[in-house]
Amino acid sequence: MVIAMFRSAILAATLLTGTAMPAFAWTFTGGDGQVVTLDEIPARIIASQDAAAGLIPLGIRPVAIYADSAVADAKALQGLDLTGIEIIGQTWGEVDIEKAAALNPDLIVAEYWPLETTWSGGDNVVTALSPLAPITGPEQGASILTLIEDYEELAVSLGADLQQPEIAADKTAFEKSLEAFKAAIAAKPGLNALAVWAGPDALYVAAVEGASELMDFANWGLDIIDPEVADDRGYWETLSWEVADKYQPDLILVDNRSDATMAAAEAQPTWTLMKAAEAGQVTDWPAFWLRNYAAYANELAKLTAAIDAADPDLVP
Repeated sequence: MVIAMFRSAILAATLLTGTAMPAFAWTFTGGDGQVVTLDEIPARIIASQDAAAGLIPLGIRPVAIYADSAVADAKALQGLDLTGIEIIGQTWGEVDIEKAAALNPDLIVAEYWPLETTWSGGDNVVTALSPLAPITGPEQGASILTLIEDYEELAVSLGADLQQPEIAADKTAFEKSLEAFKAAIAAKPGLNALAVWAGPDALYVAAVEGASELMDFANWGLDIIDPEVADDRGYWETLSWEVADKYQPDLILVDNRSDATMAAAEAQPTWTLMKAAEAGQVTDWPAFWLRNYAAYANELAKLTAAIDAADPDLVP
C-alpha cells in the first residue's frame, strides 16, 4: 500500500508537469558492501524473519518470510501482523524454493553476518534464493539501535513514511525507555550484570562483543561482566554446572528466546550458587532478536525495572 501510494505520487507529479516519466532506479548498498540497483522500487520482497521484524513496523510488508524455526516461536515476529504473508521456511537453512519462485520476488532482504560472511539463513538459503532476485539488507554489527536505523533507511528507500503516527510513536516510546534505562544505571553505580544462556549440560556466558544489544547496554552505561575465555567465534564461555558460580554478578540476564532456558537454569542445584540467582535478581536478556523500536522499548522497560529493584551491593 505504501509503495503504491509512493508510485502514484510520482505519476501525479509527472502528469502535472507534462513530462515523460523517467525510469526510476532504486539503489541500496548492503551490509556486504555490494550495491544493488534495480530499474524501479522493489515491491515484491521476500524477507528473513529478522528483516521482516525490522521492516513491518515501518510499513513495508514482504510477500513472504523465511524463519529460523517455527514462526510461532520466533521472538522477533511476536506481536506483528503477518496476515497475507507467505511463510516459505520454518527451519534454519531451509526454504521452499518452489513457493519462493512462484511469488516472483523483486528483492530478497536479509541481514549480512560479517563473522560468518553470509546472509540470514546461511549459505544454503543464499544459494536457493539468489537466482530469484538480488539479496541485500543491513549488516549485523555493534548496535541494535544502528541496525534499526539502517532498517529505517532501507524502508524509506522502499517508500515508507516514517512520520506516520504509529511509527513515530514507537520511536518516541523507545527514546523514553532509553532515558529511563540510563537514569536507572546512573542511580546504581556499583551494579554489574552477566548475560547467560543455560543448557542441561552447561552454562554459557555471553561475550559482550558477540551480541549487539549487549554492546548497546554497555555503551549506555551498564557494567556487563565479559567472560575471560570466549569460544573461537567470540560468542560464549562454556562453564560446566560444577563451576557455574565462576562469576558473581549483581544481576543475571537470561536469554529469553525460549522459556526452556530459564527452566534449564532453575533445574540445576548449582544455579543458586550465584548470589544473584539465589536473591532472585534475574531478568530477561533479549538475545539477538530485537529489530524495531517497539520491541526494544518493551525490553528496556523490563531491564530498567530489574535494575531499579536490584541490590548493587549484593556481591562485596
